[in-house]
Amino acid sequence: MAEVIPFQATRPAADKVASVVSRSYDQYGSKERKAVMAYNPFSFLHIIDPGFKFHKTVQGAQRFSMVRNRYLEFLEEGVLIREKQPSYYLYRTLREEYSTYGVFCATTTADYRKDVIRKHEETLSFRETLFADYLQTVKFNAEPVLLTYPDQPDLDVLFKSIMAEVPEYFFTTTDRVTHQLWVIQNPQHITQIREGFKAVETLYIADGHHRSASSDLLARRMEKGNKGGISEGAYGSFMSYLIPESQLRIRSFSRLLSGIGDRNPDEILIGLDRFFRIQEKGTTPFEPVEKHQFSMYFKGTFYSLKLRKHSYSFSDPLDALDTQILYKTVLEPLFGVTDLRHDSRIHYMCASMNALKMKKMVDKGVYDIGFGMTPVNVEELKAISDAGLKMPPKSTFIEPKLPSGLTIYDFQNPDL
Repeated sequence: MAEVIPFQATRPAADKVASVVSRSYDQYGSKERKAVMAYNPFSFLHIIDPGFKFHKTVQGAQRFSMVRNRYLEFLEEGVLIREKQPSYYLYRTLREEYSTYGVFCATTTADYRKDVIRKHEETLSFRETLFADYLQTVKFNAEPVLLTYPDQPDLDVLFKSIMAEVPEYFFTTTDRVTHQLWVIQNPQHITQIREGFKAVETLYIADGHHRSASSDLLARRMEKGNKGGISEGAYGSFMSYLIPESQLRIRSFSRLLSGIGDRNPDEILIGLDRFFRIQEKGTTPFEPVEKHQFSMYFKGTFYSLKLRKHSYSFSDPLDALDTQILYKTVLEPLFGVTDLRHDSRIHYMCASMNALKMKKMVDKGVYDIGFGMTPVNVEELKAISDAGLKMPPKSTFIEPKLPSGLTIYDFQNPDL
């Protein structure tokens, strides 16, 4: 069963929340980020990029230490406040095309190790170490791990009743996303939520594999005696956002290749005929509509590629995944791509109207050829996780993308 824990969040003062929260740091271009920071002194970006005030780029241990200093400054100035008692935080985001809700809480590294919290992606050890070093210095989580779970009717009823009340936060950011947050401190509700999640056997990581892995690495360090001033128990958990499966949105990444040499369409189509039924679709952008169907754009023409039923066998859930099928039947045998993470010829794109964007990039000569597919679904994600397998990189683009600085999990809770 899953252990889901209320915690005392550090969060923005209600009158400043719209100014404080930001998108993840890497979602900004350099010019946009500098403009936001120049005109908004409350942006959480000032904590993440602490050298900005000195017009200097700082890195490594010096940056980590300065991040901690900026965080404490925001607390001292009342830009951030600390919750007085452990709470859950119900959060809903509303966009033109969809709305979702879930709950911020703490989950345990013990559940991560016991595979109650399950993974579907490989992590890179150097990134785990870097982020663990970061956490050990700054002593807070500001971006949660996104976990999904099977819909629980009793919890859904409770959450919807809470969402009928006036929220603590209700604001819209400049990307036209509306945010609502309810602070749950009612003892009865806290008990209902904690007990409700005990009926959930498994939580699945939808987004945040490196964040969870680095939190576990930090916990292991602390367990070896290097506690670094972090309070007992705090390092054994990390901030998570739990979202019902029905509320999760998954989009697909297109694969685009450059540097494929002087290949003509007939040569490629003959190579593809072994595995696929091929249909020419012309110049109109074509999006695949079913599993094991792919789009290909090459030399001004779209093609539909449907996997032949008897040409490829599925021995496990990974073999049945479209990103793996494309790799094993197209990218590796036809183009010699053997390292999906590091081969400089392969590029990944996730955008609205993927086929149209892919066409534009190929027509401009930025890439030589592009491939599209339908998104991975939740059942596939769970099957991969349950089997202990790992998806190829860029198999899923998970939404919602959560803001930074909305709730912060402080390991120390120092008295200021």
